[in-house]
Amino acid sequence: MSKESGFELHAQLAADCLVVGDLPLNRVLLMNDAHYPWCILVPRRAGLIELYDLDETDGAQFLAESRLLASGMMAAFDGEKFNVGALGNVVPQLHIHHIVRRKDDAAWPRPIWGVMPTVPYASAVLEERLAILRNIISSN
Repeated sequence: MSKESGFELHAQLAADCLVVGDLPLNRVLLMNDAHYPWCILVPRRAGLIELYDLDETDGAQFLAESRLLASGMMAAFDGEKFNVGALGNVVPQLHIHHIVRRKDDAAWPRPIWGVMPTVPYASAVLEERLAILRNIISSN
């Protein structure tokens, strides 16, 4: 039985995000909110709630994939600060937010949650954003 057996993306993440692609451990999602370059890493393992639920090997892989995504996003989207967060108060499935921040963004310097109503990407911008992110994760 593979480690991925039983993995299913939480319905709320599926509703709020678009799939960028898969890294060896994580499904990479793009939050459909044009205010911020905002991705979410979701380890493709069933039953995970907290980061410490990953075994040692998967924990190291998670960190490597998080670093790859963060550095690529910062370079691609000209970020000034990078926020990483694992809240899970609404969606219990382990998922880690990766957000490029700029001093001119809608929420600066506050956390992004609840500051602005979500604005979905326009089609052309969405396709460009997905292409950039897919290029980042394909460099793995």
